[in-house]
Amino acid sequence: MSEDEYHKVSNETLDALVEKLEAYVEDKDVEGGDVEYSQGVLTVKLGKYGTFVINKQTPNRQIWLSSPVSGPFRFDYVNGRWNYNRDGRDLVRQLEQEIGALVGTALHLE
Repeated sequence: MSEDEYHKVSNETLDALVEKLEAYVEDKDVEGGDVEYSQGVLTVKLGKYGTFVINKQTPNRQIWLSSPVSGPFRFDYVNGRWNYNRDGRDLVRQLEQEIGALVGTALHLE
């Protein structure tokens, strides 16, 4: 994937995540919750539940996730999805499962 293609798909992904996660944190009134996006780094603060950091890694053409639940992951763009190459897990599904379980209500990012 070219660098231009990478920026296009990663920016689209992160922009969509920002929109959905901001609405979720506000709608669920997560105490201490906040969503910030700046220079390719998306920070999702969930108060007592911890902080998720999702960021672009341009040299590797990846999106990295740091989760307070499961630790670090590196996702590659394959067949229209951001997948973790070790076990095939999907970035969006990972976030839905972990954040939904922490907050106690379903999260739908797509």
